[in-house]
Amino acid sequence: MSEPTRESLAAVLEEIALLLEVEGANPFKTRAYRNGAEIVRTHDEDIIALAKADKLGGIKGIGDALQQKLHELATTGKLEFHQNLRGNYPDSFFDLFELEGIGPKKVGALHKELAIDSIDALKKACEENKVAGLSGFGKKTEQKILEAISRREQFADRFRLDDCTIAAEQILDLLKAHPDVLRAQYAGSLRRSKETIGDLDFIVATSKPAELTDFFSKLEIVRDVIVHGDTKCSIRLENGLQCDLRAVSNDQFPFALQYFTGSKEHNVALRSLALKQGLSLNEYGFTAAGKSTQHDPIPSVHDERDIYRTLGLEFVEPELRENRGELEAADSGELPELIHWENLRGTFHNHTTASDGKATLEDMAQAAIDLGLRYLGIADHSKSSPQANGLHADRLLKQVEEIKKWNQSRGDELHIFAGSEVDILKDGSLDFDDEILAQLDYSVASVHNAFSLDEKAMTKRIINAMENEHITMIGHITGRILLRRDAYAINHDKLIDCAAKTGTIIELNCNPKRFDMDWRWWHKARDKGVICSINPDAHHPNQFQYLRLGAQVARKGWLRRQDVLNTHSLEEVQTFLTTPKKERKL
Repeated sequence: MSEPTRESLAAVLEEIALLLEVEGANPFKTRAYRNGAEIVRTHDEDIIALAKADKLGGIKGIGDALQQKLHELATTGKLEFHQNLRGNYPDSFFDLFELEGIGPKKVGALHKELAIDSIDALKKACEENKVAGLSGFGKKTEQKILEAISRREQFADRFRLDDCTIAAEQILDLLKAHPDVLRAQYAGSLRRSKETIGDLDFIVATSKPAELTDFFSKLEIVRDVIVHGDTKCSIRLENGLQCDLRAVSNDQFPFALQYFTGSKEHNVALRSLALKQGLSLNEYGFTAAGKSTQHDPIPSVHDERDIYRTLGLEFVEPELRENRGELEAADSGELPELIHWENLRGTFHNHTTASDGKATLEDMAQAAIDLGLRYLGIADHSKSSPQANGLHADRLLKQVEEIKKWNQSRGDELHIFAGSEVDILKDGSLDFDDEILAQLDYSVASVHNAFSLDEKAMTKRIINAMENEHITMIGHITGRILLRRDAYAINHDKLIDCAAKTGTIIELNCNPKRFDMDWRWWHKARDKGVICSINPDAHHPNQFQYLRLGAQVARKGWLRRQDVLNTHSLEEVQTFLTTPKKERKL
């Protein structure tokens, strides 16, 4: 039995609440389990120890029945009530909750009325027009379900950057620990920090390639072996992610790493440049192309930097290798000095239990301190997001006072900025009036509904928010959910121009389900003078770790330290935020 954690206990309670809602249970009972999950996550004392000792009595929100269940969970690692509830459904049933726009009540209705227990069964029912006739559905909902299923199928072989990073680093540690490995690194689109990944590539330098491919094929995390040869092995993990290992000599390693990092377009351009200098470049090394070369003899290559140096180029960081001007910049000496995640000194756009966060203000602040941050922005949802327990003005101003008290007592450890994630309403107006917004340190304006507006209307909607002097930054500018929901239609060019003109920051929302604004637009925004804020949109202390991924994606967008608000000192940020919007400079 693995040791129970707060998160494992909370996850069980949340799944119970989900299944009870599916079954149409009393909403008070459902809410009790969700509240219980929240208490487990945020209670000040060691709730695992209290649950094991059966000493949860007296904690508000945890009644006798929940005390017994938490005791059973903490001591045995499982809960009979949960297992019996879950046992009513096949594993495929839980895939239904991953579809965009289908909540527990709709899943429950589909299961009750049509015995639907899988995505395949749901697709078939929609295609046969059986869903449209159900109460609360209709033809439009049926079509949206089919579109959600289509998106899921389209991205079935794609994985998010965070999931791939965790798997890759786990495998890389195992490879580096092998006694016959001289050098090892992951390559491919993960090394280039693409927002979604198709598969993982690993390169190892070794004098015993067959031993390494055999070792790779027998890793405990392997679900099945696709290909197993003396120098290459392909495996599939439990989640379906394919991983390829290539074993090469130590001399070949830098060439293989460069080649399999890609991108294909970057490599084609690099090989073309090599040919102009009389060299042929491939995954094994440099050779003379034709009868003569300007490189005589061909220089020795020990690492990737030597490859670029041989061709008269500055080293191109992996994130930039997309054939989007990086080779021209490397040739002219104009590559940017890219941001590093260690440059980040604080973060904005974070949530607490005041709205839909999973931790209290105190817990979020302590996690920021533990991470070494100097300042933290709290931007809980505004009132037009009731699904996220959005704050009305009175609750928001109460939170502002709470933050002031924190800064008076513990501001030397961490300064908290009081903000709000303010809904941009359908007509472009804001969820709070200027009088309320003026009492905040900053604000994040975001779209959370009416995603189907056309490009012109949606662009105007966001521009209206940018033109408000109290709006500091725009959150998740396209609303996309990677692998689940497409971006709504906007004109990036117009929004970037407006941000530059009005002094509005555009966030790089580094929650790995978003990475929004897309990295492909950041180079242009940077050149226009638009300031970025790398924000995790954290709803839990663990999600501050997304800042590392955010910096990687910012690097991919050619961003430098000076382009990002939250690389600056507390004093600089305070001055920035108290300066009239159109006059702000970093």
